[in-house]
Amino acid sequence: MNLHEYQAKALLNEYGIATPRGVTVSAADQCAAAAAELGGDVWVIKAQVHAGGRGKAGGVKLCRSVEELAGTARNLLGKRLVTDQNAPDGQTVHTLLIEETLPIARELYLSITIDRAAERIGLVASAAGGMEIEEVARATPDKILRESVNPVTGLMDYQGRNLAFGLGLSGDQVAAFVKLVKTAYRLFIERDLALLEINPLVVTTDGRILPLDCKMGLDDNALYRQKALAELADMSQIDPKEAEAHRHNVNYIALSGNIGCMVNGAGLAMATMDLIQLCGGEPANFLDVGGGATAQSVAQAFQIILADPNVKAVLINIFGGIVRCDLIAEGIIQAVQEVGVKVPVVVRLEGTNAEQGRALLANSGLAILAADDLTDAAQRAVRAAQGGGNEHDSYGPSPEGGG
Repeated sequence: MNLHEYQAKALLNEYGIATPRGVTVSAADQCAAAAAELGGDVWVIKAQVHAGGRGKAGGVKLCRSVEELAGTARNLLGKRLVTDQNAPDGQTVHTLLIEETLPIARELYLSITIDRAAERIGLVASAAGGMEIEEVARATPDKILRESVNPVTGLMDYQGRNLAFGLGLSGDQVAAFVKLVKTAYRLFIERDLALLEINPLVVTTDGRILPLDCKMGLDDNALYRQKALAELADMSQIDPKEAEAHRHNVNYIALSGNIGCMVNGAGLAMATMDLIQLCGGEPANFLDVGGGATAQSVAQAFQIILADPNVKAVLINIFGGIVRCDLIAEGIIQAVQEVGVKVPVVVRLEGTNAEQGRALLANSGLAILAADDLTDAAQRAVRAAQGGGNEHDSYGPSPEGGG
């Protein structure tokens, strides 16, 4: 789960990390009051979407009058901002953050994330912060500084100093940076973050060190113990199908293919998607109904898959261990009857009560393509998506056959 910039900065402030003063607005006529509250005669206005690259996409503007501020707000609010990270559809701007400007001497980069290769939390820093950090990492990796945190000792002062010296900080700035990094690390641990990225981390002309921008991502598996943060979720920033799946506790991620996938188990789902690719097709989604799937959750998952207009065929791959295949079959039948499926459906059932599940499907009167194994299922789904299904493969007669 991602936070907006203004939400992330509020959390930094809660932990004692100072950020530029800012006010959020959701309408252009609120800009004058925001400017008056902040004071000064120059402000930065930032579109609040869950994507980086906002500056290059026109989502961050410097405004030198209240009229310019209000005009920029009107141009951004309600529009979809398309960046390199959320293309091609972009995300709708509902909120703007208006901030005071700062006298910037240098721009740095700092992030805390999970280093899966080292199986530790890792810190990444660079003296080349700002909009081109991705290019810096690609073209000049020697400019990227790293520290890996021992989970027993936690982040040590010397590691903060290593980064500070590597960034070219000196004097009181070193101590200020070490304090900021240790506080950010504590926030990362206590709030179950998966990512904390500050880009840029600026050094002002008077020597202060402040996060000018901040991105935070939470570990979804820990949201049950971060209820206050979970309530900050902005579901308008994700695919509507993913939002619907979230409401029903279904693990769904939209992709760009045309074969809808419904599988129980994340590993099996990944294998199914790989096999679809190997057979020449493209999955339209990742969807894991989980080990404790019910007929109702399967029906809901089916409806979410079919909400994607790009889906030309559906592949259901169920291995019955905890979940029974006959319950899955009931959910499939319920969903097909409720939704009125217009695309071919390929089903592969194996495991607990698989025979009973196949019998339910065979007696349902629904046109469902049978699959002997996973490879066969993937091949049939790819052919069906390409318009080459075989009516003799169905468990039951097609609607045209009249039963």
